Parts: sequence; structure tokens; C-alpha cells
Amino acid sequence: MKRSNSIRSAGLGKAIALFLLIILAGCGGNSGNTKPTPTPTSPSLQFTTIPTGIPADAQNSPVVGQLPGDTGMHVRLTFKVQNQQQQGSGVNKAPTSSQDLGKIANQIGITDETYQRIKATLGISGATLTLSKLHTELKIDAKASTIGPMFQTHFVLHKYRGRTFYAPATPPRLPTFIANQLIAVTGLDNYSPDVKTGYTANTHPVYSTTGHKGATADCSPPSNQIFPSDVAHSYGYDQFYSHGYHGENMTINLVEIDGISVSDLRNYKQCVNYQGKITVKDINSAPTQPGEESILDIEMIMGLARNVNIVDYETGDPSFVNIEDELQQIIDDNANNTGSGNVVSISLGAAENFLSLNDLRAIDQRLYLLTQKEHMTVFVASGDCAAFTDGVFNSLSVSFPASDPYSVAVGGTVLQVDQRGNRVGEAVWSDATDQTKCSNSWGSGGGNSNFFPQPTFQTGRGVTNNASRGFRQLPDVSAVATNLALYFGGLWATFPDGTGAGGGTSAATPIWAVGMILTNQALIHQYHVFFYGPSLFYVVANNAYHLVPYHDITQGNNLGFNATPGWDYASGLGSPNLVDFYSILASFASQH
Repeated sequence: MKRSNSIRSAGLGKAIALFLLIILAGCGGNSGNTKPTPTPTSPSLQFTTIPTGIPADAQNSPVVGQLPGDTGMHVRLTFKVQNQQQQGSGVNKAPTSSQDLGKIANQIGITDETYQRIKATLGISGATLTLSKLHTELKIDAKASTIGPMFQTHFVLHKYRGRTFYAPATPPRLPTFIANQLIAVTGLDNYSPDVKTGYTANTHPVYSTTGHKGATADCSPPSNQIFPSDVAHSYGYDQFYSHGYHGENMTINLVEIDGISVSDLRNYKQCVNYQGKITVKDINSAPTQPGEESILDIEMIMGLARNVNIVDYETGDPSFVNIEDELQQIIDDNANNTGSGNVVSISLGAAENFLSLNDLRAIDQRLYLLTQKEHMTVFVASGDCAAFTDGVFNSLSVSFPASDPYSVAVGGTVLQVDQRGNRVGEAVWSDATDQTKCSNSWGSGGGNSNFFPQPTFQTGRGVTNNASRGFRQLPDVSAVATNLALYFGGLWATFPDGTGAGGGTSAATPIWAVGMILTNQALIHQYHVFFYGPSLFYVVANNAYHLVPYHDITQGNNLGFNATPGWDYASGLGSPNLVDFYSILASFASQH
């Protein structure tokens, strides 16, 4: 019985084998052909050259050495946003309900499947790969000796126009399936100069010896300086205070490259009755010492919105890659907070014409995400070298990222107030006393971008003029930038002429950030919506009718352009008249 079953089993096995052989033959097997069918193999990986974005004359400059292999490198792959849409010319309105963008990251950036494939291709020993929350950036941190082979190159040092920078010795290459997803690769070179802070951090004021340094708060700045109460009254911010709006449950995010002084902020806090929360986040490396820039930004905010929260993103390395990382961290931190009406304030920049195209594109992508996906308004200082951001007098140039169309570029003014804090005059801030060097004291930055086309929203009185060239024009708005009271180093700071040490477009920028926060807080409370993005400033100007949302600055110049009625390259649309600014947006908010 058992033997009979075995025979039947053997016969069945032969029948199955013969059946499979016939099936395989019909599906491309030998089937009578004399040549056997080749075994299928995976196609070889295709590679594509990645543009460095460095100008040709810099790329071809003399090589003076090799970059040491143990040099730490921070390379960033910036991926395309799926179905990216450009800003329209209308006003952007958002509900207060938040969407968690992290849950739809596969629809915004690369998919999980693509990331796993990239990681399998690039994830070699000694390299750390980190994908951003929205799948739009991949961080690769490793030594130069590891990064080089990953991009099929190595790194050399160039000498160019008095400075040394490193760059790939040969054009970098990546697998084509990765290259096709990219907008930019940054960190393979350090051609772009470091970003710079504003006016005060580079002019070394004298610290008054008449101050009182000790446990008791010194709340007596020199009487000729402008205090937050003067700014609030001049621009109508105090009208919001009277209705209970001081920035409650709102947040301003700062991008900084220097540290803070807890003792200075503690003193200032008592003087202005600040009750909000300050959170500090170190990105990549912590600053080694406090800086006037960070203190200036925070004090401007504390003094104008006593209950607003401040998140200070700081780094000790002023390279553009670290600024990208700070912005990326803000994006990640707010991925599920798209209905807040919060803002970003950046008092940093560098001459646009000195930057690599990859750095421009990478920052632009992050500003797009902050504005269009997370519904935050990003304010950026227009720079403090007047119309000559590159530091060469009469060389027309602008500051980036202020020149980016997803930012609101903020210029600077000289504000005059009377003893009661009433605004009695305002002109463009500029000073051509020393034309040999800028030292961030020539004045309000402004002019034409050479990279970004003019956005469709930039329209209105004065926008089209004899200097227009079809490119992005800046600034968009302006605010007071001189003689502001600054408490730093345990004392109220002054310049030798007795004026306040706080200033520059670095101060004007957080002033406008507070104005937007107060506006959105009131809109959220009254209408359950808020507004965001640079387009709204032009929509407001073009729909003012009998209202005056901006103090039109018609006096002064920024050494390259004169102030004129309407928009101009020196002061933009003007300084805030916040009550009317709010009223126009409220009329849009009510239309739903």
C-alpha cells in the first residue's frame, strides 16, 4: 500500500514538473531556441551632475589646497514641493483650525518609498541622514572624506577676491532618481559669505556709566531715546492694548546667530512688565556669547507686546547652511500649527550678488513652506548698508533673504516724537558721512533683486517707476530704525552723540512682526480668521480708500533712491498705522 502511494506521488511530481516546464517555455523559456534566455538583471544606476550654483569665475579661481578629510560637513538636499503654487495677487486668509502637515508629508515632499531608496543608496557608514517632517529636506552630516565619495568628488580650497572657500574639485554627481527630485544641494561648498546681523551688533556703542548695575532694575534710559511706549503710540499699537490685545497665545519666532543675556532681559522685563515666555533653541551649535542683535530683537518685542511668546532659534555658526537649518526647525516645529497666525522675524542677511544660486533656492523653498503651507508671515530686515548691500558705495545691490518674494522686506526710518510720544515726523534713515565703509550704518536697504522676478502681488502707486526692471523690489514696508533704547551689558547703551544704541532695520523688523501679531490676534478674536504673506501689504494699500494703513514716508533717501509718494525703494509702502491697517483686513475678514 505504501509502495503504491509512493509510485503515484512520484508520477504526480513528474507531471507537475512537466507542466511547469511547458508553462515556463510559453512565457519566454527556451522553447526550441538554440540560445538560452539571459537571466534578468537590474539596470545599472544612472548618475546626473549636480550644479554647484557657484559663479564660473569663482569656480575657476586658483586652487590653493585640499580640504582636510576630517572636516565636518553639513550637506542639505532640498526636494521639490509637489504641486507647488505661486503666490497670487490677492490677500491670503486662513482659518484658525490647524492642519497637521506631517500627516500628509508624502503629498508635500518625497514619499516614504523614495526616502527608503535614497537611504539605501546614500546611507553609508559614517554618515547621518535625517529627513525633515514635511519630507522636503534631507540632512547629510559626515566628514568630508565620506561626503566626497558619496557625490563622486573630493574638495579643494579656492582663493577668490581675498577670501578662501572650499568647493567640489569636480562636478558632484548623484543617482538620477535623486537628482530629479531636487531643487538645490547646499553644504558642498562655503562660497556664500556668512550672514551678518544689523546695525547695533557691528557698530560697538558706548555703554553709559550713569546706569545702575545691580539687583534693582534700571528703568531710566536717557530721556532723548525712543522707548517702546513712544513706538506704540506713534504707530497705533497702544489702541490694541486698550482692547485687551497684548499678544496673548501668539508667538514670534526669531532667527539669530548670537546668544542672549538673561540678566539684561530680566532687567528689561521688569521695565516693560513683560509676562510672556521666552524659549531658546540651539541649532547645530550654541553661540559662545550674548550679542546685541538678539537682545535688540527680543527687547523690541517684549516692549511692544507684553504677553506674546518668543521662540529664539540661535546658532553659533553664521553660515547659510545653519540659517537653512534654523528655518527648517521652525517649519518642523510648526507643522501641526498652521492656524495660529504666528510670524517669523529675521534680522540677518547678506548681499544677494555674493551668494550661490543653491543657497538662494534652498532658503526660498523654506520661506515658501513657512508662508504658503504654514500660513506665517516672515519679516526680514532689508539691510543697513542703504542701497549698497555689498558694501561698495554706489554699487546698487540688495540683501537676501529680504529680496525673496516670500518675505516681507522691512526698511528703516528716523522717527521724531514729542514729549508725549506723539509722532511729529518721519524720514528715511541714511547716513553717508563715511563712504569708505558701511559698518551697517549707511541706512535703509532697498533696490531691485537680480535673481527673483517681480511677483504679481507687487502693484500699486509708485511700484512702477524709472528704476523698475521686472525684478522683485524692496523694501515692502518700514519702521523706526534709530535712537531706540537698548539695555545690554547691564546698562542702557548710547553712542558718543548721546543717541540710543538700538537701531537699524534689525529693530524695524521685529517692530513690524509685533504689529502683525496684534492685528492677527484681534482678527482671530473677532472673525476667527487671520491673514499672512507679503501680498496682503499691497492688497491693503490698494484697497485703503479713505483709510491710511501706512504713514507714507516722503522725506529722505537711502543714498541710492529718494522717498516718494506711494511705494519707493527707500521706505516701501511706509511705516505702520496699525488701526487702519487692521480695519482694512477686518473688512476682508467679514466677507465670508
